[in-house]
Amino acid sequence: MELFAGVSLSERSRKAERAILVNVDFRAAGIREELDEFRELACSAGVEPVAVISGSRQSPDPKYFVGSGKAEEIRACVESMKADVVLINHAISPGQERNLERLLQCRVLDRVGLILDIFAQRAHSFEGKLQVELAQLRHLSTRLVRGWTHLERQKGGIGLRGPGETQLETDRRLVAERIKQLNKRLEKVGGQRDGRRKARRKAAIKTVSLVGYTNAGKSTLFNRLTGSTVYAADQLFATLDPTLRRVKLPGADPVILADTVGFIRHLPHNLVAAFRSTLEETSEAALLLHVVDAHNDKRHECIEQVNEVLKEIGADTIPRIEVYNKIDMLEDCAPHVDYDAEGRVQRVWLSAATGVGLDLLRQVLSSYSWDDGRKQERAEDADTECSECA
Repeated sequence: MELFAGVSLSERSRKAERAILVNVDFRAAGIREELDEFRELACSAGVEPVAVISGSRQSPDPKYFVGSGKAEEIRACVESMKADVVLINHAISPGQERNLERLLQCRVLDRVGLILDIFAQRAHSFEGKLQVELAQLRHLSTRLVRGWTHLERQKGGIGLRGPGETQLETDRRLVAERIKQLNKRLEKVGGQRDGRRKARRKAAIKTVSLVGYTNAGKSTLFNRLTGSTVYAADQLFATLDPTLRRVKLPGADPVILADTVGFIRHLPHNLVAAFRSTLEETSEAALLLHVVDAHNDKRHECIEQVNEVLKEIGADTIPRIEVYNKIDMLEDCAPHVDYDAEGRVQRVWLSAATGVGLDLLRQVLSSYSWDDGRKQERAEDADTECSECA
């Protein structure tokens, strides 16, 4: 078990909940998660991590996910650290969540629930709030039994013979009705967004969409290129709501630059489904700028995760250029452009924070051949990175 030094409440704008982070190393690679990233998620949610409990298993335990022995260790830690919530760095079933809550006597939140909570805090636009609520309700619909276990069965006796519907059934019906309402509202908003896209296509204005792993610097790059003031911070999911701005290019027609939500490994499917209308800005773009944190040692894994999400939303066939950001944090790496064997731009190395290399990106966009880019199939195997920046 790893303990953290407490953060003084004076350093926080509100009292932070004390959280215990639980990470299990499974031998199956498909369900492994990064602990450092999970810590960042917890901090982004506004909780105070007070301890980390790690373990390893061959496969998840059907009852507690972490096994009975590890569950008892967590319970002891909850009591000693006076924790308010236990965060599990994996997606767990509703049954496992209920069993852990009964044992630990505190709230238990898995990775999906934590990401949903962060999205709920960060959504500001009307559409963003609808999308987050829809994702939360879809996630909650499988866990309603947790709050109503005492009302699952009809009771007999005088005055206790109900009309035929339990509280649980009533809740499920209300949630289903709310989901239907949200889908209708989002369809209307999506129709308006589609209308604006059609207007741009009619005016022959190309759309360039920024995509990338969360905290890769997309919003900072967006602000640099457009002169906007979109919120940007060194944290996961700093911005959720899509923003579109016109960008003037030297010696070329202007383009529309779109800043969208960042991706993350194992992004909850409910979120992908709820944000589908927003992500259509990506799937309908003429070009994708895949922003990569060049300073991240695991950047290649992040690239693979982004590619998986792009494939899921049907944007994997759109031409893209990789923008390796944050070169100011690398040693001896000057801004430059990498080309593939056929002379097409593969990568642009720059720093959005300092502005170094932005002129190269503007030149690349100004000289980009849109028709050729649409016809050419993007090479799956990228050229080897330059030795000084690898």
